[in-house]
Amino acid sequence: MVSAAPASEPTASRASAFDLSAEQQEMLEAADRYARQQLYPLARRMDDEEWWPADAFGRLGQEGYLGIAIPQSYGGAGLDLVSTGLVAQAFSRWNHAFGLSWLAHDNLCTHNLYRHANEAQRRRYLPGLCSGQLLGALALTEPGAGSDALGSMRTSARREGEHYVLNGSKIYITNGPVADVLLTYARTAPELGTHGISAFIVEKGFPGFGVAQKLTKMGFRGSQTGELVFQDCRVPVENRLGAEHDGVGVVMSGLDLERATIAAICLGIAERALQLSVDYAQTRRQFDRPIAEFEMIQAKLADMYVWIETMRSLVYRVLSAADALGSEAGGRGRIHALSAASVMYASETLAKVLADALQIHGGSGYIWESEVNRLYRAIKMLEIGAGTTEVRQLIISRELLASSATR
Repeated sequence: MVSAAPASEPTASRASAFDLSAEQQEMLEAADRYARQQLYPLARRMDDEEWWPADAFGRLGQEGYLGIAIPQSYGGAGLDLVSTGLVAQAFSRWNHAFGLSWLAHDNLCTHNLYRHANEAQRRRYLPGLCSGQLLGALALTEPGAGSDALGSMRTSARREGEHYVLNGSKIYITNGPVADVLLTYARTAPELGTHGISAFIVEKGFPGFGVAQKLTKMGFRGSQTGELVFQDCRVPVENRLGAEHDGVGVVMSGLDLERATIAAICLGIAERALQLSVDYAQTRRQFDRPIAEFEMIQAKLADMYVWIETMRSLVYRVLSAADALGSEAGGRGRIHALSAASVMYASETLAKVLADALQIHGGSGYIWESEVNRLYRAIKMLEIGAGTTEVRQLIISRELLASSATR
């Protein structure tokens, strides 16, 4: 069970030495045990059938694995972003599809809501999100938008008295088909461009909201992804998150946190791939001996280990740095470049780890039902989601050039 750290010990800097404290290591091991016992048995069916275990979030809430970075006064665990990353890492070792849905709920929706909500909104939504009674999602991307999610936004929100009326659609929304609460973005002043976007807390029962379709994916198949529609969807004014037209600030302040924690998913998957490869190399025999005795296999295992350890150092460092971001910060400066670097390096390194893992497994790894195959099919989403690799490169280079110009 997750528990808060002693108040006398500052949580934001405890992973700054690129490794974990004893308390953090204990938390990672506890989350790993839970995921191995409770989430791993679900992984095969989730992938085969794109099945969603509807009661799993309620159990997570009971065990204290929801609302990791939310204060205990709202039902959360009262920890930090490093702790969120550790749970994402552990969950993704054993069921990466579930780990992604957990992160979309806990970080993209719940934590974003906490950082920008007023007190009434926090009291209304956070206890249910932290207990697992409510499942959260973030609805930003639209059909045809791609990397220009803000500039290409067409979903509109028109003020009518005490309601906003939303019209439009969203696509590729993680948890969309099963979410109860959706942090949604829409244009409230089209003439202002990206500075005319507002954020809203939409409940699935609001009139005019619907799920157009559940999308079938190559990887992360058990994590539910869908297209959402808003047809004269009426959202109370009190459900606007932050000031009107300030949605871009909500988006940008959360992106760095999202990228920092998604990198932890990459780390967890890579760790599992290495474990599977070591186990397979020791049991698979060719020419009357285990393939682990062949130097080419040993070289691949050594490379995988080095890649994972370097990934671990960067992921932990950036999680610790991003934890200090305030609700108005993010989307610029050094942390913007660091978070982009973390997820870019983690996803690209994961691709190398999984390529060697599949090569070690040979023909058995190419079979759809194998676990390493399931992991391999996860690569591309992590190179596309939360900004593509190319967008991450642009962010890093722009921040480098900007900082150089000010010297």
